[in-house]
Amino acid sequence: MDGLNSLFLLCGLLLFLSVISTTLSARLGMPLLLMFLAVGVLAGEEGIGGIEFDNFFTATAIGQLALAVILLDGGLRTKLDSFRIALKPAAVLASWGVIATVALLGVFATWYMDWDWRFGILMAAIVGSTDAGAVFNLLRNSGVRLNERVQATLEIESGANDPMAIFLVTALISLTLTPEESGVLSFLWMLLLQLGFGLAAGFIGGRILSRLTRRLNLAEGLYALMIVSGGLLIFGLTNLIGGSGFLAVYLAGIIVGNRHSHATEHVLRVMDGLAWLAQASMFVVLGLLVTPHRLWEQGLDALAIAAFLMLVARPIAVVSGIWKFHYSRREMAYISWVGLRGAVPITLAMMPLVMGVPNALMLFDVAFAVVILSLLIQGTTIPVVARWLKVTVPPKPEPTDSREIWLSESESVPLLAYEVLADSDAEGMHPDEVAQDLDLLSTRCFALIRNGKREELGLDTRLQAGDIAWYIVPPEQVETIAKRFAETGSSVRMNFNFFGEFVVNPSSMAGDLADAYGLQLNEEERNLTLRGLFKKRFEGNLPVEGDRIHIGDFILTVKETDHDGSMKWLGLKCPS
Repeated sequence: MDGLNSLFLLCGLLLFLSVISTTLSARLGMPLLLMFLAVGVLAGEEGIGGIEFDNFFTATAIGQLALAVILLDGGLRTKLDSFRIALKPAAVLASWGVIATVALLGVFATWYMDWDWRFGILMAAIVGSTDAGAVFNLLRNSGVRLNERVQATLEIESGANDPMAIFLVTALISLTLTPEESGVLSFLWMLLLQLGFGLAAGFIGGRILSRLTRRLNLAEGLYALMIVSGGLLIFGLTNLIGGSGFLAVYLAGIIVGNRHSHATEHVLRVMDGLAWLAQASMFVVLGLLVTPHRLWEQGLDALAIAAFLMLVARPIAVVSGIWKFHYSRREMAYISWVGLRGAVPITLAMMPLVMGVPNALMLFDVAFAVVILSLLIQGTTIPVVARWLKVTVPPKPEPTDSREIWLSESESVPLLAYEVLADSDAEGMHPDEVAQDLDLLSTRCFALIRNGKREELGLDTRLQAGDIAWYIVPPEQVETIAKRFAETGSSVRMNFNFFGEFVVNPSSMAGDLADAYGLQLNEEERNLTLRGLFKKRFEGNLPVEGDRIHIGDFILTVKETDHDGSMKWLGLKCPS
């Protein structure tokens, strides 16, 4: 019994230290995932903890379980609008992108390490795919707002490329261990089963789960438990029938997350904590597996492989895959750079060890070192490179918090909190004045928090900087109210610098704008609306916020889009 209690104490201590270390991570600007890894390494056999742990089978089970939870959470937060914008290019990157990366890196690793070609390509397949956990975590906590097309492409690619990576690793292990029984047709059949069963199981399982969340009347905390257990059920069942459990659980999360119900809010709040627990547990366990002196011995080789992966293989794979979708050079450069490696390569590196591939420990050490370098170099520079390549858009005013009160199965009242910023439009106004030109019957302030305490609303109440005002706001007015609380002189100047001095209706004729400002357009373009001109310049692709076209020295920028992706307002920037 003492041994069991000691195990509980050890697990609790490691997770507690991992969570506490995130405050240090924020100060140092390091990815949180590295801090979890560091706690595991320090607790390992060559660290201060001295814990001897080399059970790769257990670590693989923990890693796959954690990845399933992370992908489920990522799917729940992925909006279908993202698929409308970036499904095709992301699918190309998740398939061709992985194959091209593996082929290029495999040739380099075979030559540089003087390995057998099958061993070199196996190593490349292990680190060839981007990691969903790392991408979701680092992009959403980077502090910058990316161009929607770039963000959607990276997130969908990372969630969908695991089947191809697993297929390649499995095929190459079979080719290494039993070359006489391995054939192209059997590999292709395996890939079709992985994708087919994964898509089918994810779609069916997601629909079932979404129906259950809408129809079952459970205690609030049980909805998230039902979604997690259902997701793991889909994951395990899909793997058993030969499909991709990772693809299935990600797709199921997308379906559940996009069918709004009374359970959605509770599920997302609980899933956020579960996803963090999964990431912390997984990286701590992976850190325990590492022997630092072996990692140091492979450091130079891992640096060369990581450099080739980041600077040659990934960029070539990205450009060759998505150039026809008319991404700008800056966007392709950023997508190439954010090819983050995380827990997936380390988990895949354990497969050769478990299956008995000769010298597989070397593969594990090199893969682990590549992941650390990727997180250190790419993970820490995500916001810097985004600003440098100009793939960011100005921050969007948003509520600081939100709640929903469900009145029935399909009707709810949204409650939103807004913080009053100094120099904003709302400062000095009565809470009701903020929405006086809107529908006062549906938009109203019902609570004001000042210095952490509730302030009684009266006729002489005036909003002060730092106040938190809670409103009932219909969906179509959420952003309008947010601007009045968040827009200050500096934010307005930032928007002017980015979008331009004037707001233009995209339904306006391009010829009228050309006549007003003396712009040169050919006869075909003059007869188009500005919306049509954007579509023509973008060759049919859907423009997103921040996309630009040049007409002489003037710049038209997409300033705002509707929920269906159509342009709502354009910004016009005149030459200095």
